[in-house]
Amino acid sequence: MNLNSRLFDRIRIRQAPQEAAPPGSKCDHPGCLSPGVFRAPKGRDREGEYFCFCIEHVREYNATYDYFRGMDDEALARYQKDAVVGHRPTWSMGARSGARVGGDETIFAEARVWRRRGVRPQGGFKPEPRYNALALRALERLELDERADRIAIKTRYKELVKRFHPDANGGDRSTEEKLREIIQAYNYLKSNRLV
Repeated sequence: MNLNSRLFDRIRIRQAPQEAAPPGSKCDHPGCLSPGVFRAPKGRDREGEYFCFCIEHVREYNATYDYFRGMDDEALARYQKDAVVGHRPTWSMGARSGARVGGDETIFAEARVWRRRGVRPQGGFKPEPRYNALALRALERLELDERADRIAIKTRYKELVKRFHPDANGGDRSTEEKLREIIQAYNYLKSNRLV
């Protein structure tokens, strides 16, 4: 992106108007008769309310202003924790309240772990992956069917690359197109996280 483009010269940003103190108001500092031109927040418990000070007293007020004054350590820690998410409500992820322990839920959780690791359980349960049409076509190019798992796909890919690579065939390039198809099929399966 070229930031020096003439298109960026046409972009104008309108400044939001600053809310000023009402005209004719006096400084809220006791004993001061100067006009109160500058606004200063009243504090944590009075959000949206402001004092009107002159320039000298607003500087003095700002130097001593502490939003967290009066908060104990526990309240301060809670505020800091909420500030991480912008003081919006959050929920824990991945944990379902009231989920059953054991039974079907445990079997499905174990199946997800087995599929992720590409390992078959010894008990005979083998998760059956579901493939789309392009993945099935890629498996056909690797001479596999839809029952192939990650290990079978990787093993077949290595075998076919060794078989059709020109270096393995004494420099014969007649199988080069078949090798390209095999590599493309494997890359498709890999990009879709099937390998």
